[in-house]
Amino acid sequence: MNRHFGTFALMSAALAALSAGPIQAGAENSIIVASTTSLQDSGLYDYLLPIFTRKTGIIVKVVARGTGQALDMGHRGDADVVLVHAEAAELQFIAEGDGVKRYPVMYDDFVLIGPASDPAGILGETDVVKAFQAIGLKHATFISRGDRSGTHIAELGFWKEAGIDIDASKGSWYRPIGQGMGAALNVASASNAYVLSDRPSWLNFGNKGELKILAQGDPRMFNQYSAILVNPKTHPQVKQELGMRFIEYLVSPQGQGDIAVYKINDQQAFHPDAKGAFP
Repeated sequence: MNRHFGTFALMSAALAALSAGPIQAGAENSIIVASTTSLQDSGLYDYLLPIFTRKTGIIVKVVARGTGQALDMGHRGDADVVLVHAEAAELQFIAEGDGVKRYPVMYDDFVLIGPASDPAGILGETDVVKAFQAIGLKHATFISRGDRSGTHIAELGFWKEAGIDIDASKGSWYRPIGQGMGAALNVASASNAYVLSDRPSWLNFGNKGELKILAQGDPRMFNQYSAILVNPKTHPQVKQELGMRFIEYLVSPQGQGDIAVYKINDQQAFHPDAKGAFP
C-alpha cells in the first residue's frame, strides 16, 4: 500500500471516531499513555484526566518515565500514546515507524534552581549557557536526572553549549541520580544543590527548603510537549481509536482551554500550543 495513502486512511478513520460520545459500558475502555515524570509531578494529570474520562468514558493509565524510557515503551508497543518533550527523539521515533504523527499540545519552560547562598553567583542570570558555565567553573554541586528524560537531554545540551564536556569534567560535584523530576528536586533540596527543572514541577514541589529559582527567561529554556499515537501498523495491539480520541481532546478547543486554566499557586502552569493540529 502506498505509504501516504495508508497514513491518510489511518488518520481519516481516527478523525471519524473523534466526534463520538462516551463509549458504551462494558467495552475495553482504557489506554496506556507513556509520559514524562514532569507532567505527573506537576499535578496536571490529576486535574486533566478526570475531565477527559467524564467526557468520553475512556480511562487513561499513565506510566510516568523519562522521555527516553517513555519512547522505549512506544518502540515496544507497550503504550497507545506517548506524551513527551524531546523533539529530535520524537521525530526519530516517527521516522523509525513506531509513531504516526507528532501533535504539539502545550509548552512550559525550564528554570535553573539553586540554593539561596548561590555559590556559582548566577542569581538573576537570563543566559542559561553563562549560568551553566559558572556552575561548572565553581564545581558547585549539581543534581542531574541522568535518566534520558527531556529535561536531562536539555541539561546535556546546555553543558555542551557552555563548552563543558560533562563526561570528562564531572567529579563529585556532578551527581546523576537516574530518577524523575520530583526525586531530583528532593535530592537538590537535601543537598542545597543546583538542578534544572521544568517550571510546573518546581511550582508543585513542596519541599523547597533553601532552594529558589536563580536563572530563567532564556528562550533556549522553552519546553514543548507533544503527543504521538503509537503506530498500530507496527504494533497491532495499539488502541488506535481510543488513543486518537485522547489526542484529539488534548488539541481541541476544550482540551486546550482546560490546560490553560490549570494553575499552581495561582500561576499558569502550561500554555496550550496545539498550532491547529486539527484545523
